[in-house]
Amino acid sequence: MNLIKNLFALSLIALSVAFVGCGDDADECTKTCGENQVLTSDCECADVSNEDEIIEDSNITGDVTWTADKVHVLAGRITVENGATLTIEAGTVIKGEAGSQANATALLVARGGTLNANGTAALPIIFTSVADEITPEMVAAGNYSSPNLDPTINGLWGGVIVCGYAPISAQNDNDQDVSELQIEGIPTSDTNGLYGGSDAADNSGSITYISIRHGGTNIGSGNEINGLTLGGVGSGTTINNVEVVANQDDGIEWFGGTVSVENVVVWNCGDDGLDTDQAWNGNCSNFIIVTPQGGSGMELDGPEGTYTQGTNQFDNGVIYAGDNVDHLIDWDGSTNTGITNVYFYGIDADYKATEELDPIESFGGDGAAPTNNWEYTLPSGTTVEEIFTGVPASILTEVSENGNTVGPDASAFGWTWAGHSGSLGNLGL
Repeated sequence: MNLIKNLFALSLIALSVAFVGCGDDADECTKTCGENQVLTSDCECADVSNEDEIIEDSNITGDVTWTADKVHVLAGRITVENGATLTIEAGTVIKGEAGSQANATALLVARGGTLNANGTAALPIIFTSVADEITPEMVAAGNYSSPNLDPTINGLWGGVIVCGYAPISAQNDNDQDVSELQIEGIPTSDTNGLYGGSDAADNSGSITYISIRHGGTNIGSGNEINGLTLGGVGSGTTINNVEVVANQDDGIEWFGGTVSVENVVVWNCGDDGLDTDQAWNGNCSNFIIVTPQGGSGMELDGPEGTYTQGTNQFDNGVIYAGDNVDHLIDWDGSTNTGITNVYFYGIDADYKATEELDPIESFGGDGAAPTNNWEYTLPSGTTVEEIFTGVPASILTEVSENGNTVGPDASAFGWTWAGHSGSLGNLGL
């Protein structure tokens, strides 16, 4: 942790802050640093100056643009408040400081706030850690990979969280239906973290061609921040071309809402690749999930209250399991999710159903949404019954490795770190 703090300390500018909790004894560090100084992990004030960075330490309360000529450093949890609009130019690099629990850094879009973060395939928007040495100049030159961090390093900052007024299916601790909740990853003391409502067409803005990296820091026991969290986000919101790399928790998680997402890569997440909750009603098409690190390829949960709002659908995907996956697909019995046109491969030879694990849990959920047309490649010595437990044979087709006829065209993901680094190509994608 000291190494990470020292790395981001060297990258900050113009920060004047009183900070308690540095050094080996938190009670000893009460120092206040001056302008152009930061507090190091040794409880010393270090002089820094970087004309290429802007410290973002205040909530967005009006119309603000973050430009691509500077690195924008999140000095804490920065919120786009109700009625405000944050525009992020294509090619911009945003870096989160280290921090955990209530001090976790994140970009939060509150209900009624608008985020217009529209990158392009040539100039994606990068959300990453201050420990990452990537620059806007590198992005402009077409170099989308981190120059110093491996794509497995996670938990260095928070993530991107969007809250909206679209319906959710939830209950409180007294098992009573509620229309709003506090979003995962934000302390309950911050009411900007509330999500849910009654406007299915709610519009939180436009998010395109963004790469979110090395996030998922912990804010409490078992409570980490997802790469991209969508809480009650409405169908008026545009989200497409999203990459999440090495997030400590899930890649993308939907909590109710009605927003659809297209063109997704989740690579090396620490938990589930794609996760649904609270009767999300939307579609996710053209997705690639690569090597979940201990979580499931997909974890699919349904309504948590009595409210229902149709189904959600995943279509045209690839799941490369790797050697550390939990479930390939984990439905619960009430899940309103269907999965069509998906290719499964990269399954470890030792991975198979046991008394403790069904690779395909509660196949089909509540059965309301269509699930069909699955293709798969298994390692030698593994049978289909050992992997696709409970899956009707009629929807399964075995193919040679990378002989799939379903799944997205991976050339559409050349702008991502996973694509640019050759990692997708190395998997035959």
